[in-house]
Amino acid sequence: MSLTGDEDGSTPDLCVLLTTTATEDEARALAKGLLTAGLAACVQLSQIDSLYIWDDAVAEDPEVRLMIKTRRTLAQAASAWIEREHPYEVPQVVILPALAVGSGYLEWAIEVTPAAP
Repeated sequence: MSLTGDEDGSTPDLCVLLTTTATEDEARALAKGLLTAGLAACVQLSQIDSLYIWDDAVAEDPEVRLMIKTRRTLAQAASAWIEREHPYEVPQVVILPALAVGSGYLEWAIEVTPAAP
C-alpha cells in the first residue's frame, strides 16, 4: 500500500474528528447528518467507557465514540455542525491531523466530500 503524506513531506487533506454520545441512536443520527451534509466521508461508531471530571467529581459513563473522517478544509464546518446538533451541553470535538493516509482511501475520501461547505 502506498501512503500519501508524512514520508514524502506532504500533509494529506484528511483529518479525524472525535466526539461521543450517550446512546447509539444519538451517534447514528449525528453520523448520518454529517454524511448527508457532505461534511464527512466515513463515520465509525465504537462502544466505550468514559471517565471524566464533571461538577467537580469523577463521572463514569458508557458512551459511543464517533471517529469522523473528513477533509481538513471541512473540519471547522463539521465541528460547528456537531456543536450545533449535539445533545450534550458541552460536546467533545477533537480534530486530529492525518500524517499519512493510504492513497486509495484518500482518493475515495476526497471524491465523496465537497471541497468546501
